[in-house]
Amino acid sequence: MPEEIDQLQKLIEEFTNRLIQSAPALIAALIILIIGFLVSGTISKLIQKMCAKRNIDITLSRFFSSSTRMILLLLFVMIAARKLTDISPFIALLGAGALGVSLAVQGPISNFGAGIAIIITRPFKVDDTLSVHGVTGIVTIIKLGYTQLLTEDGQEITIPNKKILGEILTNSFENLVVEGVVGIDYGADPEQAIAVVGESLSKIKGIDPEKAPQIGIEEFGDSSINIGYRYWVKTNNYYSIQYAANLEIFNALKRANIAIPFPQRDVRIVSNSSQG
Repeated sequence: MPEEIDQLQKLIEEFTNRLIQSAPALIAALIILIIGFLVSGTISKLIQKMCAKRNIDITLSRFFSSSTRMILLLLFVMIAARKLTDISPFIALLGAGALGVSLAVQGPISNFGAGIAIIITRPFKVDDTLSVHGVTGIVTIIKLGYTQLLTEDGQEITIPNKKILGEILTNSFENLVVEGVVGIDYGADPEQAIAVVGESLSKIKGIDPEKAPQIGIEEFGDSSINIGYRYWVKTNNYYSIQYAANLEIFNALKRANIAIPFPQRDVRIVSNSSQG
């Protein structure tokens, strides 16, 4: 028991001596790291302000500021590491393992590469309405690894950037088009029906006032003249405005005594009587 206590005391003394010897290096490394955080954060904010003054797209400004901060932090970490120990073996080890690491992170790297291409080419930006892979939403975040969409239902959809690059994208910017059709009786006046639909849409709040609705005869159906209409709304109010508009159009046609006919089919029964 006394021998174990002596060994423990020796270990504590040795650790204390080494800590005292390396204390200046540790303090210097810590100061360098603190300075690195302060400098990188300050420069990152300055870059964002400069981009804002020059009206540079918010996606590009975030990319420039975050990339600059990352590079500066990495630089200060390497400087701090050199204060503690020689990092040459570490660099050699890093180079030796680069091949294995690259194979292991092919997915993330491809996402980052696609993210850089998206940020540089800018096929869409934050607040645009994007449709891809059967989903539609407002672009809220564009990062190196992924892009995030927000649907009208409040759902967040995260798409890896490699799934976006090279795909067919539909960018309707801040608005989406709503398409509808209503059938009227062949005995009704289509010009009156078109006017009623247009007046109904003018009463709906949320329809883009800068783009006039498009209304006209879409087709001549079997039992009705089909009046088609198109208008533009904000993406986050797509369904609520569509439902309100359809109800207003139905009520307006009813008040104007314009009938919406039921589908009709003529059925004829042919009887073949056999004569014996």
